[in-house]
Parts: sequence; C-alpha cells; structure tokens
Amino acid sequence: MKITRFITAIVAFLIISNAFAQDKKFKVHTVAFYNFENLFDTINDPDTYDEEYTPVNGWTKKSYNKKLDNLSRVIIELGTGENQKNSPVIVGACEVENRRVLEDLVKHPTLINKGYKVVHFDSPDKRGIDVGFLYQEKHFQPTSYSNVPLYVYQNETTTEKKKAKDEDEDGDENVNVDKKTRRIYTRDQLLVTGLLDGEEINVIVNHWPSRSGGEKRSSPYREAAGRLNRRIMDSIIKINPTAKFITMGDLNDGPYNKSVKQGVGAKLKKTDLKEPRDIFNPFEQMQKDGHATLFYRDAGDIFDQILVSQQLIPVDNDYSTFKYWKAGIYNKSFLIQKTGQWKGYPLRNQNGVPGFSDHFPVYIYLVKEVK
Repeated sequence: MKITRFITAIVAFLIISNAFAQDKKFKVHTVAFYNFENLFDTINDPDTYDEEYTPVNGWTKKSYNKKLDNLSRVIIELGTGENQKNSPVIVGACEVENRRVLEDLVKHPTLINKGYKVVHFDSPDKRGIDVGFLYQEKHFQPTSYSNVPLYVYQNETTTEKKKAKDEDEDGDENVNVDKKTRRIYTRDQLLVTGLLDGEEINVIVNHWPSRSGGEKRSSPYREAAGRLNRRIMDSIIKINPTAKFITMGDLNDGPYNKSVKQGVGAKLKKTDLKEPRDIFNPFEQMQKDGHATLFYRDAGDIFDQILVSQQLIPVDNDYSTFKYWKAGIYNKSFLIQKTGQWKGYPLRNQNGVPGFSDHFPVYIYLVKEVK
C-alpha cells in the first residue's frame, strides 16, 4: 500500500510539474492557519479568565511585544519557497484575546508593509479567546462576514462530572456553562466571503471545543461543531452550487475523527469528490504518514487542518481559475524545542517566557494560470 501511495504521489507531482514547466505562468497564493497560543495583551479584562496574562503574573509589555515578534516572523515566512515569495494572502487564527491584539500584530514592523487587515468578532468563550481572520487587502476584499455561534449543552450527572475531571486531558479552556440552560459557551465559527483577485471564495475559521473531560466524553461537542460547519457550507451551496469553500482551524480532533469525517464529510482522496458539497482534506494522508502539528503525551497528531471544496480541485489540469495545488505543515527548526523534556515539540510559551505556539501552522497553495 505504501508503495502504491508513493507511486501515486510521484505521478501527481509529475503532472503538476509538467503543467508548471510548459512555458506557462502561474499566480500562486498561500492560505494559512495558525493557532497563536494565547495571544493576550497585558490588560486585565474582568469578564474573562485572562489573569495569567497580566503584569502581576509576569506577562509584561516586553513579553507581549516578544510574542508579537515571534508570530510576525512566522507569518512573513509561512508558505514561502521556490514558487511563492509572498507571505499568506489569508491567515486564519485562533487563541486571540481580542481585535486589539490582531491589530497590533498586523502593524508590527515585520508585517506592516504587507497591508494586512483584520476581521474579528468576540466569542462567548470564558477565557476570552476568539478566532480571527487576516487578509492582504491588495489581493482579498471581503464582501460579507459573520460569526456563527455553536450551541452545545452539558448533560452530565454528578458522578459523570467527577469522572470527567479525573480524565481531564486538555486544560486549554475553562469551560463556561450556563447554570440554567447548561449551554457550554465556546468559540463561534467565523465565515468570511470575499474576492481573491476577483474570484469569490468562502472561508470558515474554526476553533472547536477542547478535549477537557476526555476525548470520548467531549467528542459530541466537536461533532456538533462539524455539523455546524457542514450546515454553513450547505446553506450557501443551496444558493450558489458553484461556491468555493475553504474551512480551516484547530479542530481539536484529527482528520480521522467522527467530527471531521462525518460531521463535515471530509474525503481522503480528491477522486472521492463527486458533487459540489464534497470536501477534500489533504491533512488526512499527512496524518496517516506520521506527520503532526502538535504533540500530547509524546504522541503527535494533526488538529490543525485546511479543507477545500470540490470547486477548488482542478479537473483535466485546468487552472484557469484558482485551484488547490498542495498543502504543508510549517515546522521549521526555529519553531521546535531543542532541549529538555519537550525536545522536538513546538516551541511554546513556557514559565512566562513567550514562545511561538504549541501548534505548528498549516498552509495550502492556490494557483491560477496567467495568460
């Protein structure tokens, strides 16, 4: 099987390479997603659990500026290479405290000349972390954007709550539950529709509920998030059957989990796409091949994913409009812990010292033939 997949990959690479080599010119754009891992300012917001990131607890202006330095370095280099010189035209982000931190990031000296703009809404997450959307105004112009709330509800007995606490696998959020309705407040899904160099595209930015309480116990919340993602896409496809979609985010599940495979309906192979609502996940094969965007208890997984709809998959080598080319995980050496207990892991914030993130960013290339 591995040999068959290897041969298939080589053939696909040769087809693309041949297309790029026949005296054709292509425009290449990078679209990326990055979990910024607690991009908090230094101001104590009484309505959120942000006390850890305040000067009294060691998160100073110097710390904040260093975090911005680190993130801007990643963004300016993310997805650049032999066929791409520009930084991503679109960056989906999560774990941002508010609009202010995104505005500070795009105004950083490293990024300011790229002309990034911001789309952001406050989510009801109690920690105060939201998703966000950065775009280069030169190449992408939003025509509409909205935040779509996720409604999930806690339904546990006292015994189940105790068991969940004992099984807690991931403390990345202080779960905020409405005592009356039992609604769990988590991140909204951000839908942005706009024109990428004149072509309409829809982007959904996600940060699905964490695995607090254990993977199995918390899975229904992420399955609900996957179904919401699917409903957003289907509602637009009903109006416009040729709509193009990119859905991206930290899904807190792997490409193989029910939330992604059944909730969103993601396909492993491009050849499995049969109708406009079908969607391809290039990161499923990467996960099968042993790649990772994060590590937990010495096990790697891919929670950070970018999926593309059928309308973005090239047919008969036709790149007359923007099409998906390939995907990648940005895990350069400077993003990796070199020593200690977490050697080989993403270089995250540690003991009040700003790192980059506990996740590696991911990206895809969109290409279009230039006549």
